[in-house]
Amino acid sequence: MHKVSPHQDSTFLHTDPMNIVGFWIPLEDATEENSCLWFIPGSHKNGISRRFVRNPIGPSPPTIMTGSDPEFDNHKFVAAPVMKGSLVLIHGEVVHRSYANRSKKSRHVYTFHVVETANTTYSKDNWLQPTEELPFPSLY
Repeated sequence: MHKVSPHQDSTFLHTDPMNIVGFWIPLEDATEENSCLWFIPGSHKNGISRRFVRNPIGPSPPTIMTGSDPEFDNHKFVAAPVMKGSLVLIHGEVVHRSYANRSKKSRHVYTFHVVETANTTYSKDNWLQPTEELPFPSLY
């Protein structure tokens, strides 16, 4: 498994107000050995400094990163090992990452993101957009 660089989900899925929540469900125990998630506690209070958006000037490349690439203090990350079947809710602005799994133990997960749509604007320049053929499913 490849590493997942430090990021905030709201960089990729922007709403106003910001209310993206990631649901991360390990199908196997996620330990430091097999690459559990790592978080910077309190980082959700600092906002986001970049956005991954559709390219406003043309189709090539289809997406671009805007804003500045922040540097995160590696000493602030805290490991979050969890047992299979747990549910980890990830605030859209919290900084998180995982290292490459170099162990012989796999670490499969199921993950998805949820947006509260009431009184919320989903950004029209987000890279991912619903279509008539493929609308975003409602949970209620």
